[in-house]
Amino acid sequence: MSLLETLAGKGLRREPPTRDEALALLATSDDDLLDVVAAAGRVRRHWFGRRVKLNYLVNLKSGLCPEDCTYCSQRLGSKADILTYTWLKPGEAADAAAAGMAAGAKRVCLVASGRGPTDRDVRRVADTIAAIKERGDVEICACLGLLRDGQGERLRDAGAHAYNHNLNTSEAQYGDICTTHDFGDRADTVRRSRDAGLSPCSGLIAGMGETDGDLVDVAFALRELDVDSVPVNFLIPFEGTPLAGQWALTPQRCLRILAMVRFVCPDVEVRLSGGREIHLRSLQPLALHIVNSIFLGDYLTSEGQAGQADLDMIADAGFEVEGADVPTLPEHRREAAPARDAAPLADAVPVPDAAPVSGARADLVAVRRRGAGTELPPNA
Repeated sequence: MSLLETLAGKGLRREPPTRDEALALLATSDDDLLDVVAAAGRVRRHWFGRRVKLNYLVNLKSGLCPEDCTYCSQRLGSKADILTYTWLKPGEAADAAAAGMAAGAKRVCLVASGRGPTDRDVRRVADTIAAIKERGDVEICACLGLLRDGQGERLRDAGAHAYNHNLNTSEAQYGDICTTHDFGDRADTVRRSRDAGLSPCSGLIAGMGETDGDLVDVAFALRELDVDSVPVNFLIPFEGTPLAGQWALTPQRCLRILAMVRFVCPDVEVRLSGGREIHLRSLQPLALHIVNSIFLGDYLTSEGQAGQADLDMIADAGFEVEGADVPTLPEHRREAAPARDAAPLADAVPVPDAAPVSGARADLVAVRRRGAGTELPPNA
């Protein structure tokens, strides 16, 4: 297909597709799916080889959020059957993080529900970062909501490497999924994180009733913000939230969405994130030919695929876990990154051969449980 040849060629040159080309990719048929994956795979391998970066989530504070994001099980008024708890102590969070690090996670993502952190919350997270760093050097990404003046700098000085704040959807659709803050608020926090010397991480959620145009618009918005990593989530329609029962995705559509993001952001870390197990199902290994990063194990309020299954999938598909001594981003992106006052990260915990993480899942049973509360969608 000439479209795919054009997209792959542009991706190898770091050129974005046109909006019409991105829309045309999303409109390709299932008959062309393997060609789509192969074309996106050329771009992925050019910039990242066959490496897969592992990330591990630690939910520092769950539920009781004052924001009304319709997709979220932790939202204001949520009836979702999830555990709610206040801040984990630094040692508890470090114990959870250590389980992921032992299985090869290069980045630990510290997440807390809420509109945004108070200065006291920033101090809590700084103490948690210190406790985790005592277990081994690892990238730390904070995800605490909307940032205020000086907070990003304090997180950077505490040893954080990155800050995550997802755009989630297009500016045009944003009012349909949230009323307590807007698209501009989220984009502002992404800019603040970069200005503070943190690596900006921001992504999207597919499956919320958006159009192809919305997906393309948010992808281009992320490119314009020049983020370093793009988590692509697929909606988990939690019972007890406004989007319960909304199963609009197929495995094939998920792969096309991932490919579109890869072509729009060719040299950026694209991370396969929440909902991959229930939407991609048996096609998850194909996604590894497009993305270069995944979350290991569980998510915030729902269980993921067993960690050992993730490691087996990576190996069986012919990929390798990215080690701490390998730069995550291509050289030109690392050179363009803002200078950081914090000391550079050293090598992290070595990846053990076929490291089981069953113990890690058992350790987290007190703060996590399956949250979707519904049967898997039909394979349609």
